[in-house]
Amino acid sequence: MDFEAVSVGILSLVPPLVAIVLALITKEVIFSLLLGVASGTAIFCIASGRSILDMFSVTTDLMISRVSDNGDMLIFLAILGALVMVITKAGGSRAYGLWAAKRLKGERSSGIATVVLGLILFIDDYFNCLAVGTVMRPITDTHKMSREKLAYLVDSTSAPICIIAPVSSWAAAVVSYFPAQAGMSGMQAFISSIPMNLYALLTLYMIFWLSIRPQDDYGPMQKAQARAKAGKVESSSWSTGSTDELANLNVSERGLVMDLVIPVSLLIVFSIAAMLLYGGFWSNGDIVDLPLGTRIFVALGDTEAGPALALGGFISLIAAFVMYVPRKIISYKEFFASVTDGVKSMVPALMVLTLAWSIAGVCRDLLSTDAFVAGLVEQSNLPVIFIPVIMFVVACFLSFSIGTSWGTFGILIPITIEVTNVVAPWLTITALSAVLAGSVFGNHCSPIGDTSILSSTGAQCNLIDHIATQMPYGVTVATVSIIGYVIAGITAPRGYAVSVGITLSVSVTLLTVVLLTAPKFFNKAGRHA
Repeated sequence: MDFEAVSVGILSLVPPLVAIVLALITKEVIFSLLLGVASGTAIFCIASGRSILDMFSVTTDLMISRVSDNGDMLIFLAILGALVMVITKAGGSRAYGLWAAKRLKGERSSGIATVVLGLILFIDDYFNCLAVGTVMRPITDTHKMSREKLAYLVDSTSAPICIIAPVSSWAAAVVSYFPAQAGMSGMQAFISSIPMNLYALLTLYMIFWLSIRPQDDYGPMQKAQARAKAGKVESSSWSTGSTDELANLNVSERGLVMDLVIPVSLLIVFSIAAMLLYGGFWSNGDIVDLPLGTRIFVALGDTEAGPALALGGFISLIAAFVMYVPRKIISYKEFFASVTDGVKSMVPALMVLTLAWSIAGVCRDLLSTDAFVAGLVEQSNLPVIFIPVIMFVVACFLSFSIGTSWGTFGILIPITIEVTNVVAPWLTITALSAVLAGSVFGNHCSPIGDTSILSSTGAQCNLIDHIATQMPYGVTVATVSIIGYVIAGITAPRGYAVSVGITLSVSVTLLTVVLLTAPKFFNKAGRHA
């Protein structure tokens, strides 16, 4: 695709607004993104003197170019879906559940084990939600943890861990949205953003806290836990006829814990090795003499993430075949049937990703939306210290409204990079972190969010009960994050490392105070109600 961008002023905001408004009305993300793309190409055709009918060919050319530019990411996600399905069918997740059941003696230990399993399965949020919930549910039921609490722990170790893991489907998505002209690679920016991804980091801190100290639950979750202690762990309106996703997969009963741990570990090792390879760790003469830590960071920053992740995933899939088929954990035919099913399971995510790439391309390459928004910010005299917190709030609202973090990435990342490059380059990574953090909030708390739906399914908890009990926790972390991003904006001129240290210290301290006082506040409020 080779089109010259046009300047259409405020009309450049139409594509993302169409996508947002339609998503709010229809609750259909794919349909909304598609019409957002179409509205943008229609505006482009009219403004550039083309026929309105040319919008169809422009839309097609745009989408083809985006798929072509990011084909390696699509291959990685397809391979990842296949690997996830193969691991599940081989019984690795089931074996972990049986192993854990013999060793966990109470609610505290089962809660910690749920969190740890969620952290281990960081490669994909869908796999995480269904596997962790289904594996741990019998164990947490035995120790009288409510299904709402289980769903919260599952949901909080899906998107929040995926967004800070360089080897994950989410990292691949973020890297693919990063503009080539940004002055740094997408992977380098992603890795740099991790320490300032406040919502994800604080959420992980909070779930460990509430697993170790279950007495500190508050709000609706406290009531759900009290009901569970009285012997009713099920969600108030859960239908016992609902589907157990993993049970319907005919999971092998011969799988061992190593059938989960080894393939995931190999994926991490091979993917990191491939990223170092593509980044010139062994072959780039300019970096081979650098200190090891610096050399690793530079190589990861210069890597080609898509091909590296695809290579790491492919080698891991071969390793899984060697582990499972000769031992007859699953048959040759079952292995490749699982590969096919796994690729199919990723189709919705691939569609959202392709359309999000396309709407980002419309805004950036056809209508110059990012330059328009950057100009508005530059002329507004808005104190630049508020850019991170504003981007966080906007990302929270957008992702909550459309129920997808990936769609939010595609709309906001290019705009954020352009704005900060123009008015405050030193805030680029902090503002990017704020966008990623806010995007996770929506996916975490929206009733139409995919991980919310899958977490409640895996835990066999009614979706509305899950959202009602999780929302106060999500809002708590988001509120602390807002304060944190204000501090981050103020401290940014002191340097990124100093800003991270101050921001994280204050944010963790503030959240700790809230977790210590909130149960007392809600108990007091409940007595006076």
